[in-house]
Amino acid sequence: MTAHDIRTTFLKFFERKGHKIVPSSSLIPKDDPTLLFTNAGMNQFKNIFLGLEKRSYTRATTVQKCLRVSGKHNDLEQVGRTPRHHTFFEMLGNFSFGDYFKREAIHYAWELVTEVFKLPPDRLYITIYQDDEEAFKIWCSEIGVPASRIFRFGKKDNFWAMGETGPCGPCSEIHYDLGEEIEPGEPYALIEKGSNRLLELWNLVFMEFYQDERGEMHRLPSPSIDTGMGLERMAAVLQNKRSNFDTDLFLPLIRAISEETGQEYPTGGESDVYIRIIADHIRAITFLIGDGVSPANEGRGYVLRRLIRRAYRRGNFLGLEKPFLYRLVSTVVDVMKDAYPELMSNLNYISRVCLAEEERFAYTLNSGLRYFEEYAQEAISSGHRVISGEKVFKLYDTFGFPVDLCQELAREKNLEVDEAGFQQEMERQRERARQSWEGEVRLKEKSIYQEFQKLKITPVFYDQEEVEETEVLAILVGGEKAEKLVEGQSGEVILSTTPFYAESGGQVGDTGVLKSSNFSGLVKNTFTPIPGVIVHQVKAVSGELRVREKVEAVVDAARRKAISCNHTATHLLHAALRQILGDHVRQSGSLVSDKRLRFDFTHYAALSEEEITRVEQLVNEKIRENLPVTVKITTLEEGMAEGAMAIFEEKYGEKVRLVRVGDFSKELCGGIHVKNSGEIGFFKIISESSVAAGLRRVEAVTGEEAFRYVKELEEQLKQLEILFKVNRKELRLRAERLLEQLEEKEQEIKKLKHKFLHQAGQSPEIEIKEIKGIKFIGQKFEGLDMETLRSYADNLKQKIGQGLVVLASATEGKVLLVVAVAGDLVTRLQANKIIKDIAVVVGGGGGGRADFAQAGGTKTEMIDQALEKAFEIFRQMV
Repeated sequence: MTAHDIRTTFLKFFERKGHKIVPSSSLIPKDDPTLLFTNAGMNQFKNIFLGLEKRSYTRATTVQKCLRVSGKHNDLEQVGRTPRHHTFFEMLGNFSFGDYFKREAIHYAWELVTEVFKLPPDRLYITIYQDDEEAFKIWCSEIGVPASRIFRFGKKDNFWAMGETGPCGPCSEIHYDLGEEIEPGEPYALIEKGSNRLLELWNLVFMEFYQDERGEMHRLPSPSIDTGMGLERMAAVLQNKRSNFDTDLFLPLIRAISEETGQEYPTGGESDVYIRIIADHIRAITFLIGDGVSPANEGRGYVLRRLIRRAYRRGNFLGLEKPFLYRLVSTVVDVMKDAYPELMSNLNYISRVCLAEEERFAYTLNSGLRYFEEYAQEAISSGHRVISGEKVFKLYDTFGFPVDLCQELAREKNLEVDEAGFQQEMERQRERARQSWEGEVRLKEKSIYQEFQKLKITPVFYDQEEVEETEVLAILVGGEKAEKLVEGQSGEVILSTTPFYAESGGQVGDTGVLKSSNFSGLVKNTFTPIPGVIVHQVKAVSGELRVREKVEAVVDAARRKAISCNHTATHLLHAALRQILGDHVRQSGSLVSDKRLRFDFTHYAALSEEEITRVEQLVNEKIRENLPVTVKITTLEEGMAEGAMAIFEEKYGEKVRLVRVGDFSKELCGGIHVKNSGEIGFFKIISESSVAAGLRRVEAVTGEEAFRYVKELEEQLKQLEILFKVNRKELRLRAERLLEQLEEKEQEIKKLKHKFLHQAGQSPEIEIKEIKGIKFIGQKFEGLDMETLRSYADNLKQKIGQGLVVLASATEGKVLLVVAVAGDLVTRLQANKIIKDIAVVVGGGGGGRADFAQAGGTKTEMIDQALEKAFEIFRQMV
């Protein structure tokens, strides 16, 4: 069976068993700040398992794309060296949300594995949790697996928990025996040690307990099922391969890499490992970029950057010196397009982002080599012959300079690398990364609102901007339930019927007022902490508000109108960008407020002025056409089939809103929009910038704000007309003439400065100190730029022949420093070291070569002390 046959067979099998086929979610988890990447099939159902969300179905099946590169599931160092470790992989799963339990889960698994996939039962072994008698009886008495083939393991291996608290339970695994020729021995011991002979195919998790903060287990009223089967492993078994890398998921990639490198595969040598690493990583790279991740120095972008650089270096080891990964993207897409057709439209974009990062790494690798040489020289000079872990980490973190390359180069110079120190720095970075993913609302905080899911809350914000009478269902003050909200207090209010839109999908929450005969309060924001619960942040202005009282709820209509204009304009902008730049453009984030809109999208280059103008023209053209804005309630599948754009990070329910703007734009969106595009009035882009590699940002204004923006520009033009005493048509010409005159004057000033300095250099007034025949000049100036300072330092070097020149200038409130070593003294006096020591005195930093270095600072009042320190360093060294 091909890998795609396995996917289809799995999904259809469980569909026949009453399961809803749910599409794979993005690799970027939605609404889960605890996860960097989706790493299991159950991630997208987490809120259902936690009781925070309900769906119309109680059985589901998926083929989920996953990534494991960090945390306890970090397989990165094993990739390519074992037959089955991967960064990116696909997990086949079936799930029950309080529907069936152990018996059905076990029967389904056995039926699929033995009757559909036709694996011989005598090559299958079962593991269960040591105390799970129910699972043992089902496997042994009902399925007929001999007791000798059912192994019991402890909590470490066969008990699963979502976290320190939450749903948990025993699990049961199905293992496949690949044969004694791989490794002889008893199956129990081989499974326990993780032998390659016994392949774990499928893990069935029986979520029947809830673990509280004290670690105590409580039985769940509705036990659930979560299973996971690795597609790559099952493909290897069904295609009769010993390694996942020999399946149809990887072989086309391995052939393409062999062609790129000219290397044979397999050879049994280290080159095989490098080829497998590249094959694995390019799959992860392709899917990460396809899901909207861009190379960066932190978070998800850092993981992507590391994967690209890691794969690129393996290409270097195989003899490739130029970018090559971007050419492999098309092979990944060709292998995976049947299951993930969206990759086809993103192929060009993914390749370009990959190429740009490869080129950037090639450049930084060269930069890193220069710094390595500097650090190596410092280690040799110090006599310790060890490059510190801190410096190795800086090379790794700043330049992406691989540690193994550092060690290799160090050995060539008879140096060592402080690996322990490097690992300490790495751990500090991991801790910073963990802290950066703490998330704003933790699950414990979310649980405050969980009891309110039982309340009947009716949102009417799509149709109404006010509700004359709505009941106060709950009040929270300081995160605790309260009976009332009194004058001057701020709290959270939950209403039975609300016209307030809750912040979602990039659109800000509504504001407005709550009022009654004895209360008046301002609604400062509206949000949804958990599905189905709408919370209003309220500041009590007068009177008091009590639970079960009735109030009138009124949205700020003018603000709502401005927000809806910006939201519909965002859809028009998205469609215009795709039409002008290409189909690779996809929304990567947005902010829709009453003042402006911000739109982040995938694109590999800055927009030209012409492209910005064309986008503006197209959007305004559609506004003038006064296109109807219609909303259709449909399913996700039907919406996608109609050609609607879906946002990769967004998490959609079973029913979605398909928003159309004429025939120009179709998007799945839960926001509030205008009725006709003409209501937007006018659209104006105010900025275009880079967010990260392959990610651009456009900010724009509409309606009143756009008019105000243009009016401000008009006022600025008028002021310039007055200032330059010309009309606006002549402004540019006038400015160009002034710039030319300014350039001429600056050149004259520069010549005069050089003349003055040359004369000063010949003057006996310059103090030259001397120790043991080696000269020192320390001079302070006012208003010299760096170029002039460097030029003067060169003159003085020639004047003194052998010695040290240190010059400082106070220029526009800043300090400029130059250190130059004259003659052959660089083994004793190193400018790059001296500059670092004296730059600290003036509150700055710098660097350079051993014979010439420069720096900047902010403390002009400390220049004299810096020059004194320079002389003291000179005196000690000489």
